[in-house]
Amino acid sequence: MRDAEALIDVRDEFIESTSRHPKFNSAHEGLAVAQEGFEELKAEVFKKASQRDPERLRTEAKHLAAMAIRFMVDCT
Repeated sequence: MRDAEALIDVRDEFIESTSRHPKFNSAHEGLAVAQEGFEELKAEVFKKASQRDPERLRTEAKHLAAMAIRFMVDCT
């Protein structure tokens, strides 16, 4: 995957997230959402290499990146 593609995917995920969900009510909520995304990515990474789904890894990383940007926008 090229850098530009990854950035576009994260941007699109961020835009979709902001259109479907209200702003985070607090930094605590933003952190909780980001942590949930991290835990989902971690669960995929910790699978045996033969059982990892590259598309799922990419999707979870995209969600985490988008939530980190939402935190920056909503909580700072």
